[in-house]
Amino acid sequence: MNKYIKQLYVASAVAVALSIPMQVSAQQAPKKKAALPPSPIQCAGHEARKTSIPGQKVGKKVTEALEFYNADNVDEAINVLKSIKADGFDQAFAHNFLARVLAGAGKYDESLKYLKRAVNSKVLNDREQVDGIKLIADLNIQDGKYRESIKWYKEWLKVTCKDDYDVYFRMANAHYQLEEWANIIEPINKAIQFAEKPNKTAFALKMTSYFNRKMYKEAIEVQEVALKAFPEDKGMWSQLGMLYMTVEDHRKALSTFEIAYGQGYITKPAELRALSQLYTMNDVPYKAATVLEKHVSAGDVPKDVKTLSSIAGSYHQALEFRKAAEYYGKAADLESDPDLYYKQGRMLYSAERPNEAIKALQKSLDEGFDKPGTVHLLIMEAHFYKGRYKQAYYHLQQAKKDKSTSRRARSWESYVKEKAKNNGVAL
Repeated sequence: MNKYIKQLYVASAVAVALSIPMQVSAQQAPKKKAALPPSPIQCAGHEARKTSIPGQKVGKKVTEALEFYNADNVDEAINVLKSIKADGFDQAFAHNFLARVLAGAGKYDESLKYLKRAVNSKVLNDREQVDGIKLIADLNIQDGKYRESIKWYKEWLKVTCKDDYDVYFRMANAHYQLEEWANIIEPINKAIQFAEKPNKTAFALKMTSYFNRKMYKEAIEVQEVALKAFPEDKGMWSQLGMLYMTVEDHRKALSTFEIAYGQGYITKPAELRALSQLYTMNDVPYKAATVLEKHVSAGDVPKDVKTLSSIAGSYHQALEFRKAAEYYGKAADLESDPDLYYKQGRMLYSAERPNEAIKALQKSLDEGFDKPGTVHLLIMEAHFYKGRYKQAYYHLQQAKKDKSTSRRARSWESYVKEKAKNNGVAL
């Protein structure tokens, strides 16, 4: 149990115990008719019962236990409370107090045993009865007994006829822990309705319920409402964008990411990659390249093969061949990747830089590109258009050896020979 909850239980125990000496004194003094305190039960037709107090014998025992408790002798306080033997309200009162001290000491199973005895006796005062039911539910959820906790939270709602945010939220969370996704909706809707102010986690639970059932449209609607309540929440912007991507609404996804990016909310590598991807999906490849390039340069996104290849691919799509070649080359150098060297060579050839293209293409061959005939044909063309017919003819012969390119190579052969002859080049 976390420190806060433990302190809460201890404070509750102390508050009960401190009232005992006054109650005992009140028994010895002349009785006066006192006004009943406000009842925690608001159900129609319920009348608050007259507040009962324990007898003098039990009161003294509880006071003795409190003295041990205040002296940090919790075990002795527990022993004193366990020694109380009484009937009716007195026994229920002692068990209720004992349960709270045990809870504060972290002895949850034992605490539940005594607390259930007190509550099930149905003789506690309204306040103690209601608080006891709630504590049973809280202890169960704390101990991972989620189904049992739901039962007791429902009992609390039935007894009090109240709408309480915390109870509804805890019920929804218990269903979440049980992975009962559909059952989350009713209590979480109530929690959202009766919250004093919007709660992020409540919206997250509701969205998760729909998302895990693949009800993406409903999940998006929840996220849109949540974002209106928390417009400065960075995570919600990217989550909504991702949800739009899930339903392939790439236009809304890009719009959401662009707004968030403009506000400085898109900062994580995965988010920046998603933004770049969305530009590509919406036929804006140049922005897809430049936004990723910018954040790679700034160190916000790792300079790995995947990222550099993505930048290269976007520049290629934007017909920026020189930039595409630059990034294919950077990606290829990281892992000596023959495929990427080939792509670099193609881009350099398209950019009319044949000499550089030949170097990249040769690297592709050196690293074992699995379609060598294709590379030799491209190198052949680069040499041919630069008037280097002998080199072109050599690579043409290499291309003929590859079954996948031999036919195309033969179609070039007579043309290369003719050009070489016309220019006085012996092959």
